[in-house]
Amino acid sequence: MPRIHFLNVGKGDCHIIEHFSGRVTMIDICGGNIEEDEAVKASATIRALLEDLAPSTQPSGDYGMSDRPTNPISYMKLHGISKPFRFILSHPDMDHLDGFESLCDQVGITNFWDSGLRREKPDFGGGQYREEDWDAYELVRDKKREGVTVVNHIAGAVFPFANKGEPEDRGDCIHIVAPDANLVTTANESEDHNDGSYVIVYNSAAGKIIFPGDAHDGTWEHVLKNHSVRVENCAVLIAPHHGRDSDRDYAFLDTLKPKLTLFGYADSEHLGYEAYINRDLLKITNNQAGNVVMETQANGIDIFVENRKFAATFNAFNAERTCCGSYFIGTIPIPTT
Repeated sequence: MPRIHFLNVGKGDCHIIEHFSGRVTMIDICGGNIEEDEAVKASATIRALLEDLAPSTQPSGDYGMSDRPTNPISYMKLHGISKPFRFILSHPDMDHLDGFESLCDQVGITNFWDSGLRREKPDFGGGQYREEDWDAYELVRDKKREGVTVVNHIAGAVFPFANKGEPEDRGDCIHIVAPDANLVTTANESEDHNDGSYVIVYNSAAGKIIFPGDAHDGTWEHVLKNHSVRVENCAVLIAPHHGRDSDRDYAFLDTLKPKLTLFGYADSEHLGYEAYINRDLLKITNNQAGNVVMETQANGIDIFVENRKFAATFNAFNAERTCCGSYFIGTIPIPTT
């Protein structure tokens, strides 16, 4: 069955889809430079700690999982996730490229999706990110790494393996709804690359799951004008820009109507909780849950979270039912129109 991983990687993004076809999609990477030995040791220590924590009384508050990030490469090795058939870079910011060199060298990728966004090489003097990751990205993007095919499709494209061909002439049900050529051009000219982010819709049999990168208002205007049917009434939304408020217009939520929204990590004062609370939308954060794993079923999407303390706050919590080190907390039913 298809499985989707929303990883707790700190202030960045990393999502993995294991498709029914056996192919793997990876969208962005962050936390890939955590030393592997340290990550393995930390994982064992954290697991023991989380097992011992007593349940809290309600699913809110600071659970501290932001201090326990996951290295995606170690996670893939631990859970037997195969080499990504496609790596989709939502946009060229380092919190979406952190660990890219190690991913290429240790795991490998077959196809790299490049929307055409371009920016100058960042200044790496004294920062937290590695220049080697940017260099590896440019090498792949410029078609200079042997064995990697660069894919340059944008919004509305229909092409093999993504949304055409086997299985059942639907491929992996991956659809691009942004950016289009105008958004790419505008983002490159303005150097606001957030508004040129890929917005990817995974049209699973149990409901749509939307991965919007750091998409901002201009991107959502395009999506709602040109692809509203593709995104409406979704099952799961990955909150754009990790859930940051950024003075955005949240009108897109009235069309998407997500049954569950997953927030990445950002300081709480910067998160746009109010727009979701006012619409009575269910949300879960990495800081509460740690990693989140989703499995598509005939009746909906089963949700698993890493943090047992947080998991135990849900009525459907089942300590005996786990997936990739995470605990079952309930099922998101297939959305109806």
